[in-house]
Amino acid sequence: MVKAPQGLRHRTRRIFRKSVRERGAVPPLSSILIPYKIGDYVHIDVNPSIHQGMPHRRYIGKTGKIIGFRGRAIIVEVMQGSKKKQLTLFPEHIKPAFNVTERINEIIQKLKELNKIRAEQRKLMLQILGKVK
Repeated sequence: MVKAPQGLRHRTRRIFRKSVRERGAVPPLSSILIPYKIGDYVHIDVNPSIHQGMPHRRYIGKTGKIIGFRGRAIIVEVMQGSKKKQLTLFPEHIKPAFNVTERINEIIQKLKELNKIRAEQRKLMLQILGKVK
């Protein structure tokens, strides 16, 4: 008998299967554009239609911590037994383990504060320019 191949996607037929209603669908932009920060916890949930940045099947369902970014990819630290592993994943293959609406509200609040600061700076500049002329 010939030995069965032991490739990267070995024994993944059921793990990488999409439901009937998900087949052919591209990942929604709302899942790709979630604002992640270093230190956030994320769940590894593979999207089998995107092959780039896909983790090995042993990491599916694990929860990890974001420790950095590399281009469009996200570096996630996951415990595998007693060892720490670093995975470089695309955002399509992770889901946040935090409340996304709270994060969006934080960003909106920061933008409002920045707009107030910029308005004050504009007023000061106009006052300075008015005195100079």
